[in-house]
Amino acid sequence: MTGGSRGIGLAIAKAAAAQGANVAIAAKTSEPHPKLPGTIHTAAAEIEEAGGQALPLQVDIRDEERVAEAIEQTAEHFGGIDVVVNNASAIRLQNTEQLPVDRYDLLHSINGRGTFVVTKAAIPYLKDSDNPHVLTLCPPLNLDRQWYSAFGPYVITKFTMSLFTHAWAGELFDNHGIGAYGLWPRTTIATAAVKNEISEEMMAMSRTPEAMGDAAASLLGRPAADVNGRFFFDDEVLLASGIRDLTPYDVTPGSPHVADFMVDALPGMVSSDPSTW
Repeated sequence: MTGGSRGIGLAIAKAAAAQGANVAIAAKTSEPHPKLPGTIHTAAAEIEEAGGQALPLQVDIRDEERVAEAIEQTAEHFGGIDVVVNNASAIRLQNTEQLPVDRYDLLHSINGRGTFVVTKAAIPYLKDSDNPHVLTLCPPLNLDRQWYSAFGPYVITKFTMSLFTHAWAGELFDNHGIGAYGLWPRTTIATAAVKNEISEEMMAMSRTPEAMGDAAASLLGRPAADVNGRFFFDDEVLLASGIRDLTPYDVTPGSPHVADFMVDALPGMVSSDPSTW
């Protein structure tokens, strides 16, 4: 699990742990952050409380050598690797004119390059698994210009993750039986990124990270062939798994939901198209 000391990554880790999973949390935060909750150590404690075993690893996925070390540590500690969850991501909602070049470099180095580096390092271990998965938190590919016009640099980095997923569904599955697929929330999710980058108002109209956690845990238990090459929405997965009432995931009961970025709003939802803000 890249990232995972808080938010969606932690929710996925805990949901998997509740099913008995062993989880290596590979994230940067080892000491408390003044503005962000959680560290790799608090996350590990929550994972073990949920029923799994945890390995906290301080990792910056921009560092190729450290990623390789962490992958090896994980395989040695748990006896192998069955799943990679590419959760770590950076966000900055600015257009081309506004975005500083160093922030553009950061977005690409984490979202696209980081996902590539982690997955590449894990392939030798995934090849030995009976049911290997690469789950990447990325949206279905969408060429609607409204998203690119508003904050193109960020959108392109997220779709880079989607394109890698599409590529690996051929390369990794055809060659090694490794299932590669994407998962994305239908609505905005109440995370620190939404709070810091957008607004408290959008937080109140979001679902909790547990919606993504439960959806991911359901997918991770399926045969690789069943999920390979697909892009899932969390609500579809939850409904298919037998959860008919999604209101417990609402931050504010009865509030309308905001469709997540790069997602067309369903009837009754608020669009996240920036031109409507």
